[in-house]
Amino acid sequence: MLIPLRAMIRKDLQIFFSDRRSVIMSFIAPIAIASFFGAIFTSSGSSAPSRVAVMIADQDNGAIARSIIASIKADSALAVSVVSADSARSAVQNGKTSVAVVLPPGFGDAAGIAFITGSHKPELQLFYDPSHSAELGMVRGMLMGHVIDAVDREMFSGAQGRVLAARVLATFDSAGMPPAQQERFRAMLDAAQNLYGGPAQSGAAPVGLSTPYTVKETAATSDANVAYNGYAHAFAGMGVQFLLFAAIDLGVGILFERQRGLWKRLRSAPISRTLLLGGKAASGTLITLMTLLVSFAFAIVVFKVRIHGSVAGFLAVSVATALMASTFGLLVASLGKTPSATRGVAILAVLLMVMLGGAWVPSFIFPAWLQKVTVVVPARWAVDGLDAMTWRGLPFNAAVVPTLVLLGFALLFGVLALSRFQWEEA
Repeated sequence: MLIPLRAMIRKDLQIFFSDRRSVIMSFIAPIAIASFFGAIFTSSGSSAPSRVAVMIADQDNGAIARSIIASIKADSALAVSVVSADSARSAVQNGKTSVAVVLPPGFGDAAGIAFITGSHKPELQLFYDPSHSAELGMVRGMLMGHVIDAVDREMFSGAQGRVLAARVLATFDSAGMPPAQQERFRAMLDAAQNLYGGPAQSGAAPVGLSTPYTVKETAATSDANVAYNGYAHAFAGMGVQFLLFAAIDLGVGILFERQRGLWKRLRSAPISRTLLLGGKAASGTLITLMTLLVSFAFAIVVFKVRIHGSVAGFLAVSVATALMASTFGLLVASLGKTPSATRGVAILAVLLMVMLGGAWVPSFIFPAWLQKVTVVVPARWAVDGLDAMTWRGLPFNAAVVPTLVLLGFALLFGVLALSRFQWEEA
């Protein structure tokens, strides 16, 4: 009983260890992925911290508004740029920034008065990318601190604060507030101004009385009447991931065919090597394209996903993505030795590509240097292009750059595959 069992175990272990590349990848892949995630999620003093991109439109241009912007700019967690309101909204809609803040005219003075009275709070406009909701929550919380701090500082130590305090008292007087109560308010404001006019006290609590504004959050989609559908972004990210997995199957299948000697027989036919690989690329493109289109068809029927942008642009990005995935499969076959070892390396590469493409985790948590590196990841261009044509609702010209970049990757992968492909069994 035990002898046959030991023989079976020994046979399986011998088979496992006979493929050196497969053995190495079995141990290296989990170590590499764990190390990569650890490097991203663990802060390091040697690397520059990642910052959330925020655009601010100042339609107020008053003392308090300028103080708010200066405070936000000084925040090391935010990368701030001041633009017009139209540019800010357009940048969010096009996916160039995650959050935009608009300070409306009169916001500073109204916020200063609301800080004391607690009424007639001005509205702060936030435009946000609904596919990056994590950044919205982060910016919302940090923005509150900066606004309250700036309003608090100006109201009780700045010249504009004295003017606004007088307006508040005049409002109380016209409202029929008893003189004794007016005097108490005047004494409170004078005392607060004297406190802030003196030396700063470490750890001193702010004097503020009320949150001085309200927030109106608007998802920057194709139209005000179009609600963000999270399934569109999910199907874009996961669709690209499984296209690349299908490409791995294409590459590994070629390696199996080469092991069986099929490529020797194909080479005996009057067909060029370029045509042989071109045929594989064409069939792989059709298979991966059908996979993507069927996935989106399901999303359209079941989850009400809509192509709010250009249908032609959506098809262009889809075809370019499928061609990129197919030539990636050829590259896998050209660089691989054995099917099992090649599959492990290719899966590792795909997982990293999809993660860096923004399909798994928000990109703002990446180190600053890594955020710049993602422009060389084809999955990012595929996801961005599909997003632009679906829930973002952008016109055809927004699909041109992603399509051209993906075609460039397809050309690169195809040339490398043709130059490195091994026609004989290794």
